Amino acid sequence: MNQLTVNNGALVFAFLLVLVAVVVSQKEQLQLSKEIFYGIFRAIIQLVIVGYVLKYIFQVDNNWLTALMSLFIVVNAAWNAHKRNPNQYKKYWTSLLAIFISTYLTMGILILAGAIKFIPSQVIPISGMIASNSMVAIGLCYRNLASQFRDQRQQVLEKLALGANAKQASSNILRESIKTAMQPTIDSAKTVGLVSLPGMMSGLIFAGVDPVHAIKYQIMVTFMLLSTTSLGSIIAGYGAYKDYFNEQLQLR
Repeated sequence: MNQLTVNNGALVFAFLLVLVAVVVSQKEQLQLSKEIFYGIFRAIIQLVIVGYVLKYIFQVDNNWLTALMSLFIVVNAAWNAHKRNPNQYKKYWTSLLAIFISTYLTMGILILAGAIKFIPSQVIPISGMIASNSMVAIGLCYRNLASQFRDQRQQVLEKLALGANAKQASSNILRESIKTAMQPTIDSAKTVGLVSLPGMMSGLIFAGVDPVHAIKYQIMVTFMLLSTTSLGSIIAGYGAYKDYFNEQLQLR
């Protein structure tokens, strides 16, 4: 089996690619140089820490520790999704509930079906893949909700004046926001294999796995991501739209 190795020298040369982005930022006066260096520094620190933590968890192979690490990923993903919500009346529990249900319902089905085993080397990476995609979709849903409520404020007020409740007045906005959140995952599914070879498939091929077997895993991942983004978007959307109304069902 082939083994991918990356030495320190290769990392140094790869870092030169970052400088390309910095040069472009400086030339075009994008003022992103500090953000780029900060992002790279933070990524290195986080990945080094996570690398050693995962090495320990894999060696210990304890179910409770595995579940705790998976829960940490979900809680952190929920917090980042929560921060992307522009609404000042937002609630963290909406994001946590959406990511928790979408992640563990999807992963639970995969475990029961025998697609993955409840071991650290499988549960933790899959938790990260599911939670991160749900986080991105929920963030898109939140931003679109805020934009639509701002742009369609008059229409919502008119519906409320005619006797509609909060859900009826927000139905079009809610549907559009959920659709916007799911669209990137749907578009990705349409082009997978033709335009891109995603992470799961590429990683297995790098590791020397037969591409035909790698494809099966990627198909599973595609199903998994479609499930989690749809569940996460629906739960988050139906929970978040209520925050735009007060106790008297008036639009804030």
